[in-house]
Amino acid sequence: MAFAGIDEVSDGTFAAEVLAADGPVLVDFTAAWCPPCRMIAPVLAEVAREEAGRLRVVQLDVDTNPDTQARYGVLSMPTLMVFRDGEPVKSLVGARAKARLLRELADVL
Repeated sequence: MAFAGIDEVSDGTFAAEVLAADGPVLVDFTAAWCPPCRMIAPVLAEVAREEAGRLRVVQLDVDTNPDTQARYGVLSMPTLMVFRDGEPVKSLVGARAKARLLRELADVL
């Protein structure tokens, strides 16, 4: 489910790619079997393209990366979590339209 502008991270790369990142990182906790995850993927690709330089968007497959999923208590997919300075600062659950997503992210960008 890779889209242009959205990098994949794993349990092994999460600390370097997300926690140590300069600026905010939106992590899409996703799964191949999740229909809402497939619905929001193109929305996230657009956000990644439009907000490049202000927000990095990555995805983490929860089925192959259970440690990170458990560490942050992610139980529903998709969960969108924004990290800044190594800490989660916002969490959203479920697919949503791009306009709504951008409104909900405005305070962390």
